Amino acid sequence: MHHQVNCSVHLFLIKEDNILLLKRCNTGYEDGKYSVVTGYLNPGEEIKAAMVREAREVVGIKLIPEDLDFVGILHRHDVEDRVDFFLTAAGWQGKVTNREPETCDELKWVPIFQLPDNMVPFVKKAILNFRNGILYDSYGWD
Repeated sequence: MHHQVNCSVHLFLIKEDNILLLKRCNTGYEDGKYSVVTGYLNPGEEIKAAMVREAREVVGIKLIPEDLDFVGILHRHDVEDRVDFFLTAAGWQGKVTNREPETCDELKWVPIFQLPDNMVPFVKKAILNFRNGILYDSYGWD
């Protein structure tokens, strides 16, 4: 039997030198901490298609797959084994709005070089990796 690993997508939505952060609530995981637009891959769903869908569902913007670039991969051992794909968008249509207030207390743009302390740790690590040009890393294996 082969080991199966779940996958997630995460969007580094950047405007000028600011990144969009979402404050988690009522999820049971890292509530009260900031993260980015994130979601799971559905069965049979391609990674960029999942990111397009999640961006629409979470913050109400329209992305096109051709505008998405992969900027990081994190192999994570946390609650479960997971591979996280981090993407940026060259552009988007629509106004960023909180479409999931039941799981997101706040949306805010913060300077990418002045991240808050209360962030989901692996997401903060991925942003720091992105800033430093590190494409692949692991988290939680030691």
